[in-house]
Amino acid sequence: MRIRPQKDDSGENNIFWVTMTDLMTALVLVFIVLFFYTYMTSYYEKIQGQLEQKKASEALEQALKAQNIDANVDTSGVVKISDLELFDVNSYELSEKGRQYLSKFSPAYLNSIFSNEYLNKNIEKIIIQGHTDSQTYKGSFSEDEQYMKNMELSLKRAYEVANYMTHTPYNKENGNRLRKMIIVEGASFSSPVLVNGKEDYAKSRRVELKVIMKGSK
Repeated sequence: MRIRPQKDDSGENNIFWVTMTDLMTALVLVFIVLFFYTYMTSYYEKIQGQLEQKKASEALEQALKAQNIDANVDTSGVVKISDLELFDVNSYELSEKGRQYLSKFSPAYLNSIFSNEYLNKNIEKIIIQGHTDSQTYKGSFSEDEQYMKNMELSLKRAYEVANYMTHTPYNKENGNRLRKMIIVEGASFSSPVLVNGKEDYAKSRRVELKVIMKGSK
């Protein structure tokens, strides 16, 4: 005797749910692939940007040394100049020592950038950024007021350095490009220099010059 298989009235529903399950699985896989692709692309761009900055740093340091300028350029392309080289205490006006230093440093720095094939081709910006230490001004100023007073000082110092640099006898054929790429910033005491966990006030007071390369973040 043959037994007929019973008809499953829910057959169509089962097919529907199987189809939806497959679709959801596919969507999840697509999402995972897109997420992974985005992450790897972002990671690659970050690494590539870091490599570009390191390459720029090495090129700049070599170019400066070729002109007998002893400057410490870190791996991100930053040159740090102590405020003791540039300013009197609590002043944003360049000292005589500061003018003498920049008169030698500025043409060498700018001409090095524009005469180096890699730097000249790939540079996008030159950021001149002033920094102060976290010591407070005398008087009954709030924390916000202390920060902004130091912000003003750091910004004015950065401006004075930028202003003096653009008036030194660098190759003026690059003047138009320089005017478009130079940026002046003040950072107050937001980025102190720490030594053994404590702020080094002398090192915190500085002006930094950083080259930003195309494609870097």
